[in-house]
Amino acid sequence: MLDFTLSPSQQTQRAEARLFATKVLTTAHESYASLPTQSERFRSIRPFYRIAVQGGMLKSQIPTPLGGTCDSLVDAAIGLEELYATNPSVTLTVAATGLGLTPLIMSGNERLQKEFFPMFLSGEGEPMASLVHSEPGGTANWLEVGGKGLQTTARKEGEEWVINGEKVWTTNSGGWDGEGADLQCVVCRKVVDGQVNGDAPGVNPAASIIVLCVTREIIAANAKDAYTILDEPELMGHPATTGPHSRFNNLRVPASNVLADGEAAAALIEQSFTASAALVGSFSVSVMRAAFEAALDFAKNDTRGGSVPIIQRQSVADLLTDIKMRTDSSRLLTWKALHALENGPGDFKSRQELCLEAKIFCSDNCVRSVTDAMSAVGMTSYRKASPFPRLLNDAMCLPLFDGGNIGIRRRQIEKIFQADDYDPWASF
Repeated sequence: MLDFTLSPSQQTQRAEARLFATKVLTTAHESYASLPTQSERFRSIRPFYRIAVQGGMLKSQIPTPLGGTCDSLVDAAIGLEELYATNPSVTLTVAATGLGLTPLIMSGNERLQKEFFPMFLSGEGEPMASLVHSEPGGTANWLEVGGKGLQTTARKEGEEWVINGEKVWTTNSGGWDGEGADLQCVVCRKVVDGQVNGDAPGVNPAASIIVLCVTREIIAANAKDAYTILDEPELMGHPATTGPHSRFNNLRVPASNVLADGEAAAALIEQSFTASAALVGSFSVSVMRAAFEAALDFAKNDTRGGSVPIIQRQSVADLLTDIKMRTDSSRLLTWKALHALENGPGDFKSRQELCLEAKIFCSDNCVRSVTDAMSAVGMTSYRKASPFPRLLNDAMCLPLFDGGNIGIRRRQIEKIFQADDYDPWASF
């Protein structure tokens, strides 16, 4: 039976998230807008992040059976949509901690879950987590047979793994002070007998992958140069987030902190980025929603020198109609993808396909919707004082990050299509 009505608890959750955004996040932008660097702007949102932690925003991304308050991924999407519509930078920082915890959640590793979850469930402080995967040379083809793959390596020495390499675009990974997030799930390739696994012709690179849990305490116990932040990229959108370029230099990690190894590790990362793909759909809905509301308000109250508000001009109304339809259809596709990922029907690949579709469809339409809203408003939307420049800058990032639509997400769908047993409608 189909039912697109939110449950009473989901309606309450949405109302609470909207209230939190209104009371807390509406002043976030002005707190960092005048600061000159990405690092300063990021550090300025720490009080807002702390309030989000106190308000249960981290717990709401951890499943209820593991001590959190998240009953489903759809619930997570409902809350994130409300927050992101008010301030994308703070929301992305909160959501990135959720992504950083996702491999731990999906791993089923009860020992490491019991060790690391308490700080994120306590509702205290400003704990951060990060999924550390992307690299300066790109990771779009990290599992391609015969390719260079990941350049960050881990070699076993006694009861420790030693990490070397560089990472970038890893949101939250440096923590608040550049000394590392409270938990980094670092994705590496193993070095065995001096050789990087997966380099030999025909060898499956997935078999060489390892995911290591790195904490601030581990970093502090290593040499000073074992972990360094090389640069903090200045971003066009999300101006108060962090995705530093970092270097691991013989960083030693206890062997007990292996989260996953081999093909299971590669699958764990793929599954983590599948869930996050659909959640980007929620971010896209947030931006489209904000753009629509701003353009509609303008259209209802401005005549542009004419005799009637421009909402009564067909060309303007047509643009707004298209934005509204894209927003509604994007929200429904996002919810369907997240619900299917957890509940089916279909196998993992068919569920993954829906999540990839949500990421591509929603983020591409987000950019188009913001530019259409600006077209409806006209030159006034070009002013920095209007909401549209910020919306456009954030929207432009969505097709590019969390796996670019062209280089990664469409290629993943292409691979799904190529399977001999592909069933286009298995997830319905």
